[in-house]
Amino acid sequence: MRIVIAEDDPLLREGLALLLRAEALDVVATAADPDGFLKAIDECEPDVAIVDVRMPPTHTDEGIVAAVEARRRLPGLAVLVLSAYVEQAFATELLSHGSARLGYLLKERVGRVQEFLSALHRVAEGGTAIDPEVVAQLLTRSRPDNRLDRLSPRERDVLALMAEGLGNAAIAERLVVTDGAVHKHIRSIFAKLDLAPTDRTDRRVAAVLQYLESGHRR
Repeated sequence: MRIVIAEDDPLLREGLALLLRAEALDVVATAADPDGFLKAIDECEPDVAIVDVRMPPTHTDEGIVAAVEARRRLPGLAVLVLSAYVEQAFATELLSHGSARLGYLLKERVGRVQEFLSALHRVAEGGTAIDPEVVAQLLTRSRPDNRLDRLSPRERDVLALMAEGLGNAAIAERLVVTDGAVHKHIRSIFAKLDLAPTDRTDRRVAAVLQYLESGHRR
C-alpha cells in the first residue's frame, strides 16, 4: 500500500508517517499544503491519500477540494480525510461523489491505532469508513416528516453501522445477531426509505446518504 500524507501540522504529519511505516506500510511522500499534495499525487501515484480537511492558505475546505482533484487526476485513489472535529457538510459532500474508497475520521481516532488502521485498510480495499462520532451526532437529532422516523430502533442501529462503512458480517458481529437478521433489517430499511432496486442506484449508498444528509439539514 503506497500512501501520501497531506497535513500542515508537522508533528501530526511526521507522527502519522512513523506510525504507518512501523506497520510496514509504504509512505511515499508527505505534504504540508494542497499544491505539494497534488504534486506528490502526480509523481508518486499512490494507492491511498490521507488528507487534512483544513489546510493552507485559508484553513477552510482546501483539503476536501484537493482530495476531489486528486481523485480526478488518479481515478481509483482511496482517500481518508482527517478532521479536528465533526463537520457533517464535508462528510456528506465526500459521499455525494460516491462512497467507494472514501473515509472521514476525526483526528483523535489516530491515537486509537487499531481503529485507525482498520479504517485505513477498509478504505484501501474499496470500502467506506465514517467516524462513529459523526454517526452518533446524527442520531441525537430529529426532524418532522423524516422518512428515517419510520425505522425501528434496531433498524436505526443497523443503518448507523452501515454509515460507518461496516459490511453485513461486521454489523452482525457488532449487534450480536445473525447475518440473516441483518439482511432482513436492511431489506426493511430499503422499503421504509422508498429505495426500490434499480440498475443505476446503489441502495446501500442511497440509504447512508439519506441518513447523513438528514442530520446535516436538520
